[in-house]
Amino acid sequence: MEMTRANGRGPIVLVCEHASPVIPPQFDGLGLNPEAAGSHAAWDIGALQVAQALSAALDAPLVAGGISRLVYDLNRPLEARDAIPERSEVYAVPGNCGLSEAERQARFEQIHEPFHAALAEVLDGRETAALVTIHSFTPIYRGVPRDVEIGYLFHENSAMADAALLAERMQGRYRAALNEPYGPQDGVTYTLKKHGEARGIPSLMIEVRNDLVATRDTARAMAAHLFPSIEAGLEAVATPKAAE
Repeated sequence: MEMTRANGRGPIVLVCEHASPVIPPQFDGLGLNPEAAGSHAAWDIGALQVAQALSAALDAPLVAGGISRLVYDLNRPLEARDAIPERSEVYAVPGNCGLSEAERQARFEQIHEPFHAALAEVLDGRETAALVTIHSFTPIYRGVPRDVEIGYLFHENSAMADAALLAERMQGRYRAALNEPYGPQDGVTYTLKKHGEARGIPSLMIEVRNDLVATRDTARAMAAHLFPSIEAGLEAVATPKAAE
């Protein structure tokens, strides 16, 4: 796990669950070849650099995962079978096959629990206006090209996502949509539900096509592009101040 700007004074807390392709030595590479281990199946390419640039721009705390989602997907509860996938996209994951419930529980306790405890601690220690998670996705998934370039996702409360999408479309640069290329029905809004909506904190998940953020420069440029949409989303859910 990586913490950036833990004492940031901005109104948003940022999360990047799939920030790293690292597989700790005790998992023996999960039996993956180098292509699979470095692919988007293992992590969200470019997402961490986008999140880091946004953290700097917003003076926002950022909690980022430090272990590949193929070891444990931090955006999934233990009961989700794809929390520890036996297959992801086109890649088999031999090291995840045939695990006992005790082995799954051990990964949950070693990886999921410290990450979410750290995020909860950040949220407990501050007054937070919104929770924003940063992800990336592949241009082609299981052989099917995707039309969307940026997705604004929500779990149940769409206010922040609606406003962010409107601001995005006003810029007119990228093809964008709500709850695309995934949505709550795919189980991807776990963190939003667990730490945002459960606390009554407005929340937003941003998905960016990974070929648009594959380098440090393009990731930083995307962060600058996303900034107005995040600000619009934040303004839409801001609590009106009491009249003085």
